[in-house]
Amino acid sequence: MIRRATLEDASSLAAISLEVWLNTYIRDGVNAFFADYALEAFTAGRFRDVLSRETEILWVSENKVGIDGFLRMSLNSTAPVDVASDLEIATLYVQPRHHGRGVGKRLLATGLEFCRDAERPSTWLAVNVENDKAASFYLANGFEKVGETHFRIGDQAYLNDVLRFSFEKERAVNA
Repeated sequence: MIRRATLEDASSLAAISLEVWLNTYIRDGVNAFFADYALEAFTAGRFRDVLSRETEILWVSENKVGIDGFLRMSLNSTAPVDVASDLEIATLYVQPRHHGRGVGKRLLATGLEFCRDAERPSTWLAVNVENDKAASFYLANGFEKVGETHFRIGDQAYLNDVLRFSFEKERAVNA
C-alpha cells in the first residue's frame, strides 16, 4: 500500500535511509567520515523537520509489517542544470530485500502522478554515476540524462548524473 507519510513515520524513514544509503554507497567498510555523515543526515528529527515543510511531499510503501520504501519529492528545488522544472525527486529508497517486488515502481508511479496532477512539465533527480542499478531503473522508466552535478559531503564531491522525466515527451509519444 502506498500512502502519504506522517510525522509518526519519521523514525522508520530514518532507519530505512541508513540501511539503504550504507548498503548502496559503503561497500568496503565503514570509516568515521561516512559514519558521521550518515548518522547526522538520517535522523528521526531531520525527517520530522522535512515532513513539517509544505515544500516536501513524502509517500511510503507499507506492507503488513511496516514501511519498506519511500519517495520524497521537493517543490521549489532548483535543478543544477536547465530542466524546466523545480520539482525534484529527492529520494527514492527501497529496502534491498524488497527490490524486484515492484515497490520502487509503485512509489515512482505515485510521484509521477503527483507531477501530472500538478501540471508540471517535468521532474528531475540526481543519481550517483556509480549507482548503476538506480540509474538503470530510472532510464528504464522514461528518464533521460540531461547533465551532471556533484553531491557533496564536507569537502568531498561525488559525480552525479542529472536525469529528467518529461511529460511533454510522454504526451508526444502517446499522441
